[in-house]
Amino acid sequence: MAGEWRVSKSLNLRARAQMYLRERRRLGFELRKMGYALRSFARYADQLGLREPLTVEVMTQWARQDRGHSDDPLTCARRLKILRPFTRWLQQFEPRTEVPDAPIFGRVGERLSPHIYHEQEILDLLAAARRLGPAPGLRGATYETLFGLIACTGLRVSEAVRLRIADVDLKVGMLTIQRTKFAKSRQVPLHPSATESLRRYRRLRDRLVEVTAETAFFVGSRGRRRGQPLSTRQVDRLFATLRTELGWRNRGAHHDARVHDLRHTFVVNRILTWHAQHIDIDQAMLALSTYVGHAMVTNTYWYLTGVPELMALAANQFESQVSRPEVPRA
Repeated sequence: MAGEWRVSKSLNLRARAQMYLRERRRLGFELRKMGYALRSFARYADQLGLREPLTVEVMTQWARQDRGHSDDPLTCARRLKILRPFTRWLQQFEPRTEVPDAPIFGRVGERLSPHIYHEQEILDLLAAARRLGPAPGLRGATYETLFGLIACTGLRVSEAVRLRIADVDLKVGMLTIQRTKFAKSRQVPLHPSATESLRRYRRLRDRLVEVTAETAFFVGSRGRRRGQPLSTRQVDRLFATLRTELGWRNRGAHHDARVHDLRHTFVVNRILTWHAQHIDIDQAMLALSTYVGHAMVTNTYWYLTGVPELMALAANQFESQVSRPEVPRA
């Protein structure tokens, strides 16, 4: 690899970023978010015509120029954090490359508390999606079914929009989530009510759009996007419009309630239900972690302490353990 770098010493930063991404992806990492950020940074740095090794000053300037023009230090800190593994990798070829330290914009919290939806909020969201025009048409049914599926299965938005018709088995009520985050595939069983909702959507979609087994399950319905897969950006924009219409009060630590918070809500509600049913949560947590596609069960355990709705539950469990009377020694 070092020899390859000496031969390619004149490569611009965009080529170096691509080399890094290829190397990491060969190890099984998808790096969609990091890939987008690195390409953005590389374009920025190359436009400056840099001839010296990368400095933290250049990285900081880029971090302040996010797409939303946010001056939130936390946003800048997250963008800067994305560059750290790349700059450490770059040091093996250019030792003078600087690596950004965490405190430049303040430390980045690993997780922010999500907005946990009340049941009525979800019902209102689905009703608002159903009313989307033009009517009669596919658009309202697409978003109502999409949001409903995410809410009742905890799918990631990216997983839901990437479902193909061949991935949705409505005979047995099973979704196949192809290699997505962490390069893993999994199967997601559906509740009969969810299966029936997907059947209704399928019947409407098949009447209005020509499809094959490789067609996306959820498709656009207007203009050039008719019959084409939805993008996560489309879904986020549409959701933001409905969120404003519904006038929710944000109860999470993010800027606003998000589509992704439906996934968080699913996990929280499942843990609360198990607790109410006196099910051993420690025994059940691995199954939940597998169902939602977490790479490590610790990611699922975070909800017990990182989400306000479950803080009291975690505290009560701890208190019940420490308050048990001691067993007298024989």
